[in-house]
Parts: sequence; C-alpha cells; structure tokens
Amino acid sequence: MASLVRHVTIDCADAYTLANFWAGVVDGKLGEGDDASEVLVLTEGANLLFIEVPEKKSVKNRVHLDIQPQDRSRDEEVERLLALGATLVGDHRNADGTGWATLADPEGNEFCVERSKAERTTPSTE
Repeated sequence: MASLVRHVTIDCADAYTLANFWAGVVDGKLGEGDDASEVLVLTEGANLLFIEVPEKKSVKNRVHLDIQPQDRSRDEEVERLLALGATLVGDHRNADGTGWATLADPEGNEFCVERSKAERTTPSTE
C-alpha cells in the first residue's frame, strides 16, 4: 500500500495565531499538537500542522498551497481572505476570468487562490 499525506507541516513564529488564520481559510478546527509549540488544523482535506521555529522566513516558499473555493467565486474568496489578514502578493487574474491570485498569510507564506469548480465549468466571457 502507498503512503498517505497525514498533514502538511508549516514552520512559523507563532503556531497558534497562524493556525487560527488557516482554520478560517479552510473552515477547519484546531486540534492538538504534540506540545505547546505545535497546533494542528483539522480539515476535510489534508490537515495542516503549524510548528514554531526560531528562524524567520527568508525566501520564497518551496511548497505552497493552492486554495479552490467551494461555495463562492475566486474573487469573493480573495476578498474574504484579505479580510482575514492575508496580503495580495501577485494578481494573475485575467479579464476573461481565468488565472489566479497569489496571497501571503500573516507570516508571509505564499498561497494561491484558484477559480472555483463552477467557474472552471462556465465558459469564459471575452
């Protein structure tokens, strides 16, 4: 049998604060980590584990999450995430409705917001 992804681990300065942000992003619930410097976010997909480390983020992420909204449009999701505390890093949305937006969480970790499934099945307008 193949291995399964149990969770995606993200190094951070403040595990509790960042886990709360991401719980809001993915509508997750906080679980328990192995100690006070770890916080687990339980989701319908892969769980997210936030671990406090002393080093600050210094370069672009080597791995990032792609978020696909389930009950709203990509643009509505971008606005919701900005209100939660994300920042817009790169806007790759096109006039025809294609593309994505690159955001950063409160500690600067980049992630992308893609079009919803409904937007992908609807023909683009010119």
